[in-house]
Amino acid sequence: MPRILLVTGAAGFIGSNFVELALEAGYAVVGYDALTYAGHRENLAAFEKHPKFTFVQGNILDQELFYSTLQKHQVTWVAHFAAESHVDKSISGPGAFIETNVNGTYSLLMAARKHYEGLSSTEKPRFRFLHVSTDEVFGELGPTGKFSETTPYAPNSPYSASKAASDLLVRAWFHTYGLPTIITNCSNNYGPRQFPEKLIPHMIFCALQGKALPVYGKGENIRDWIHVKDHARGVLLALEKGIPGETYCFGGNSERKNLDVVHALCSTLDELRPRSAGGSYRDLISFVTDRPGHDFRYAIDDSKAQRELGYVHHFKNFESGLKETIAWYLSNLEWSKQVTSKPGVKVSYDWSKI
Repeated sequence: MPRILLVTGAAGFIGSNFVELALEAGYAVVGYDALTYAGHRENLAAFEKHPKFTFVQGNILDQELFYSTLQKHQVTWVAHFAAESHVDKSISGPGAFIETNVNGTYSLLMAARKHYEGLSSTEKPRFRFLHVSTDEVFGELGPTGKFSETTPYAPNSPYSASKAASDLLVRAWFHTYGLPTIITNCSNNYGPRQFPEKLIPHMIFCALQGKALPVYGKGENIRDWIHVKDHARGVLLALEKGIPGETYCFGGNSERKNLDVVHALCSTLDELRPRSAGGSYRDLISFVTDRPGHDFRYAIDDSKAQRELGYVHHFKNFESGLKETIAWYLSNLEWSKQVTSKPGVKVSYDWSKI
């Protein structure tokens, strides 16, 4: 029987890339998104007329709508991407993160449990609820070591705390109610269609305007970068081959200091779009006061996913994926202009200078 896959946060960065992959793999997909500031129909434009794609505009806090959507489309798999995810925003306004990430996930679990319990004995073994989380729930690392599925939780920001709480709710619904859940934790994503509040697209658009490129502290914080398409492949593998109750980590095996990321970005822009004023984009780098509670280092050991799911990294190094990503933004400036020019969006760029 066909798998009907419902994707929350489908119009967001990672969600839309996952929708694309799932459709390419032949799955019928129901995209579910509230279309907040970081979720855009433009991200789904290429799939809107696909015969196996349906879009539902809805908030994950709307338990009744979500349940009725599961019922109407006879959903067999849920991939839950929807979340507030920007750490800086969580520091200045944590309430939205608790509401969306904790209460929203609770709402989905309640609806999913009701849907699951109404399935027939032949349909129940096929159902999955996959919750997408982050490596930030594990806290921070020192100079050595990596996070894995057995690392204790130690979140340090309101964002990571809200994601840790949602992870624990998902775990509880498996152990208490028997809902067949799977949790995935990933490292920093990059790639096409990422909303430009995040490091890489924000730096691209600041550079193209000739504005300062703000780097926290001395730029020595280290992140493991995974291309969004590699992450999407991992999530799909977890749905296809994962065991309910298990957690799977996905990393990029590409640890870089934040300053090294910005240097690589500037060098690539120098090659693809040289500055009209001359010189390198590196000349625009400036160092700003570090943010509160800034974790020093993240890195993921994804050997379990490689061993049990057959997960592989298609992007063998960060720099090749970064060049492709920057080229995408340079070729899709109209997309960027549209998604940053909507009411309520606080990211502002002077597009006349780009």
